[in-house]
Amino acid sequence: MENESNQLHVSFLPVPAQGHMIPMMDIAKAFATRGAKITVITSPAFAAIFSKQIERANQLGLEFHVQTVKFPSTEVGMPEGWENTDAVGYSHNLPKFAEALSLLREPVLHILEKHIPDCLVTDFFFAWAADVAARLKIPRLAFGGTSIIAVCAGEVIIRHQPQKGVSCDSETFLMPHLPGDIKLTRNQLPPHSRQEVETDFAELAIKAFASEEKSFGSIFNSFYELEKDYADFYRNVLGKKAWHIGPVSLCNSDTADKVQRGKEASVSRHECLRWLDSKKPNSIVYVCFGSIVRFSSQQLVEIAKGLEASQQDFLWIVKGDKSQEQDWLPEGFEERMDGKGLIIRGWAPQLLILDHESIGGFVTHCGWNSTLESISAGVPMVTWPMFSDQFYNEKLVVQVLGIGASVGSTSYAMFGEGADLVSRDDIDKAVRRVMAGEEAEVMRRRAKLIREMARKAVAEGGSSDSDLTSLIEKLKQHKAARESK
Repeated sequence: MENESNQLHVSFLPVPAQGHMIPMMDIAKAFATRGAKITVITSPAFAAIFSKQIERANQLGLEFHVQTVKFPSTEVGMPEGWENTDAVGYSHNLPKFAEALSLLREPVLHILEKHIPDCLVTDFFFAWAADVAARLKIPRLAFGGTSIIAVCAGEVIIRHQPQKGVSCDSETFLMPHLPGDIKLTRNQLPPHSRQEVETDFAELAIKAFASEEKSFGSIFNSFYELEKDYADFYRNVLGKKAWHIGPVSLCNSDTADKVQRGKEASVSRHECLRWLDSKKPNSIVYVCFGSIVRFSSQQLVEIAKGLEASQQDFLWIVKGDKSQEQDWLPEGFEERMDGKGLIIRGWAPQLLILDHESIGGFVTHCGWNSTLESISAGVPMVTWPMFSDQFYNEKLVVQVLGIGASVGSTSYAMFGEGADLVSRDDIDKAVRRVMAGEEAEVMRRRAKLIREMARKAVAEGGSSDSDLTSLIEKLKQHKAARESK
């Protein structure tokens, strides 16, 4: 433990959502392993979800504290306890959720004023955080939980609006100035980017980009070698400060750490590992679409039929209630797939699964956490983006890195609601491309090479390790300068 006068105290404020909270906790752990005192500010519900992870960190000698703040659900017209986007995860509630985030400013400020930290790390969507940090005279670091390519693409869309030059939503356009010859269609963009509609959440995003300009800099859960051209674009063309310290999931090195990330799994790790252990290397396709995507029953049927047609063994994570799912399962599907496929309903230990040698491919929505975890495990992907940064992440995986095959998803659909139907044939074709044949072998070799790059990045002297060292040193200098005044 460092001398208390030299020890950094860093407060973390994540958005209450699984996909945001999980990497933020990993980042906090990375800071703690460098001797920092950590305070996580979150709701009581999320403090409970992550209590085992925090308890384990303290058992390892790290200094983790939690300050709880009531999430203003009822104040914005949502039921009590709806701070988790697993529950809020329907587009008509997003304006209320955005309003609730803004109402957290005063209670969070009250917490920070009691014990002023040396640095405030907040989610990108807390647009007011830069002003709060300035008031307390401490640096604020923004964390968006996305890839660097996605942030760069978002800036290009805002600054140059290339989407305006096309005649219809399905026509492709080139992203100007962005490296990699990246092309998109207008219907892959959020509605507000298409000039169709302005929303409270869109306004929140615009304010968040503006607040980023006033921050000390940004943290990315990525590594330089993975997104080199986009990291250079962010720093040199956009002129912004950034530190790439990922993949942060690699700080979870043993089984207990991997299992305790996020919610409690719906299946025991022993049951899951026993089934995976019974399979040959690279023989299983893992299917999971994150914590907030919800498919129609019709789409779930197409996934089932596509997996069956591919003739690949599979591990499929399905969200929702088991009794409800019996309505869509094709007749006799589970009997035919007995021994060949395993369906887990609910939450699964994804890091543990992806790291298993039996996993040969991953059907994913291209959320950045899942994408980077797959990259870190050396697993090629079947890409199925639907909203947010996912279409940009797909471009990175398929076009730039060459470690994935697309199912052909072409339309933006928030949380998957109202998404265009992807057919069983397209699912079958994409799964086969990633799992069998010469093309699959090429992807697998490339994925394994990139996996080694990821591990070197976070190892001592690697690019991410060095960036974290540099950031901590800058924060210590800022602390010393503030205390000397």
